Amino acid sequence: MQHRKALLLLALLLSVGLVNAQAPSRSPDVIYVPTPQEVVDAMLKMADVKTGDVVYDLGSGDGRIPITAVEKFGARSAVGIDIDPQRIKDANANLAKSKAGDKVKFLNQDLFTTNISEASVVTLYLLDSLNEKLRPKLLSELKPGTRIVSHAFRMGDWQPEKSQTIDGRNIYFWTIPAKK
Repeated sequence: MQHRKALLLLALLLSVGLVNAQAPSRSPDVIYVPTPQEVVDAMLKMADVKTGDVVYDLGSGDGRIPITAVEKFGARSAVGIDIDPQRIKDANANLAKSKAGDKVKFLNQDLFTTNISEASVVTLYLLDSLNEKLRPKLLSELKPGTRIVSHAFRMGDWQPEKSQTIDGRNIYFWTIPAKK
């Protein structure tokens, strides 16, 4: 009977998202530094986020980019991916206070192994080296025309199509090219 109660409790925790069975076992690649809201807004504007878009934020931290994409820019949905369970907890707390509802979800997963092919917009605030490591995944998984915006960091020799400085912070924009 005790074993059954433990299984029921685990099932309940999994269903409400308090425990994530897919939680990665490695530590984050970067320290968490939140993107200022004015930079979030500029990134989403640069990506031209609109009603039909599905936004993926890789390394989503406290969730401000996916929440803003839905609330302020009208994205159809948004997904935040972060390897740190504390960041997912913070993001879900911020989601609960927002008006984004079930259009936003946060996954405690490794951004290098999570399927991101559904995205029409991808946002990043990683390091140059991580962006470069991620580049082959972006080019192979994302559909042509998918827009990518990075806060502060570039992608090696892949030159951005646009760049902008907001309060001393750079953002960069790329589009996934047509497949050859």
